[in-house]
Amino acid sequence: MNAEPHVVIDHSPHRGSAGARGATAEFLLQHCPWADLDAVLLVVSELVANAVRHTAGWWQLHLRAGQDTLVVEMDDSSPLPPVPREPDFAGGGGFGWHMVLSLAAQVEVCPLPYGKRVQATWLRQSH
Repeated sequence: MNAEPHVVIDHSPHRGSAGARGATAEFLLQHCPWADLDAVLLVVSELVANAVRHTAGWWQLHLRAGQDTLVVEMDDSSPLPPVPREPDFAGGGGFGWHMVLSLAAQVEVCPLPYGKRVQATWLRQSH
């Protein structure tokens, strides 16, 4: 039996990221007070925005907390992995995926039978 705290936030692709950010903030305050809330919320916002923008179907956000780890997983219906783009300072985007890669300790993209999973992991810093 898995004793790690876990929550699933499931929204339609037509919803924004406000609900996911709120649920993530509450989860972190309860289970990962050591995590950088701003960094995690930026990553969650970007993963939700990418799922909404680049998939035609559903998405599902999972949050899991261990004693020294936080895992954020975004499953969506698109099999296509995120693609880093050259940032466009004239308003064309291209910053989000680079931000995700720099804010999380580890990022993996795994194919699933029904799409893909983007997994971002944070590790508790020892003092």
